[in-house]
Amino acid sequence: MKPALLAALLALSGAILPVAAQEAPAQAAVAPDPGIAMLLKQLEYEYEVDDDGDYKLLMAVGGDDERSQLVFIRSAVETYGQMKIRELWSYAYRAPGESFPALVANRLLEASHNLILGSWVKQGQSAVFVIKLPADAGAQVLDEAIGAAVATADEMELELAADPAADEF
Repeated sequence: MKPALLAALLALSGAILPVAAQEAPAQAAVAPDPGIAMLLKQLEYEYEVDDDGDYKLLMAVGGDDERSQLVFIRSAVETYGQMKIRELWSYAYRAPGESFPALVANRLLEASHNLILGSWVKQGQSAVFVIKLPADAGAQVLDEAIGAAVATADEMELELAADPAADEF
């Protein structure tokens, strides 16, 4: 390979790699972010920290305490350019196999289109409602995002559940 071509390829790979690194999701466990704990205490929410360093909340749905919904607040922060983003996750559906049935996949796409905040993603066999927030969001924004995740994921869980009385997530 000609030295000039090799130098150009190396320069190009150096320009591409940082962008790819910014966009790649974190895979490893991280230390719990103490800033999240402070916000959750301010909001008077009970929580646990899971093995990945994420905050796990079991939230009552509505006022009857008959249903609940799990919400995870990731400690990991992703960066894209100057933006620092944190994710909230709430599960609503588990497929019987690796693929979602077409009707379920289409329903999730339709639901994502109508949402103002967050979207549905496929994670393995699970449909997960994900909200991406500025990592430095304050207590009020975090509270609103948690409320949106709880309501949206529980509503979809009820819609897609084989047994509407079940409350898996």
